Amino acid sequence: MKPETLSPLQASQLIEQGAVLVDIRDHTDYLREHIPQAISLPLTEITTGKTVEGSGEQPVIFHCQAGMRTSNNADELMKAVSSGKVFLMSGGINAWKGAALPTVEDKKQPLPIIRQVHITAGILILLGVIAGFAVDSRLFLLSGFVGAGLVFSGVSGFCGMATLLQKMPWNRAAK
Repeated sequence: MKPETLSPLQASQLIEQGAVLVDIRDHTDYLREHIPQAISLPLTEITTGKTVEGSGEQPVIFHCQAGMRTSNNADELMKAVSSGKVFLMSGGINAWKGAALPTVEDKKQPLPIIRQVHITAGILILLGVIAGFAVDSRLFLLSGFVGAGLVFSGVSGFCGMATLLQKMPWNRAAK
């Protein structure tokens, strides 16, 4: 049985009545921006057996960025709650903001790793194309190499660029 889905406004009302809101995005995403009442419990921790603490008999509402992670992992999320009713917030934090509900934002935190990967890959591909036309056609290989890396990442679930970016000084400071 799948958990019931709530709109951000319904979730907000339930939170006011004592429901526990759980943000399943990566902790760095949570630090950059989160819903004020939310606790951070990344999906990666939930799938390794971590549970929502302190919920008691209160309802638990899970949310992510846009709602896909919560709906795709509903069974795992239900296992993370020992008692009480489980809900999923449709549309995630994006829908929450779309409903003009408040968030806590800290722009000093680094961008989410996936956005850093998109920016870095885009720059490298663009540089490869420009250098391929302007300098030497062999420099098109840079764009091909980055494209192959993105395909590999999508197929395997491992992103070497994300691993490298996580080791950068601006990302280590956030931990």
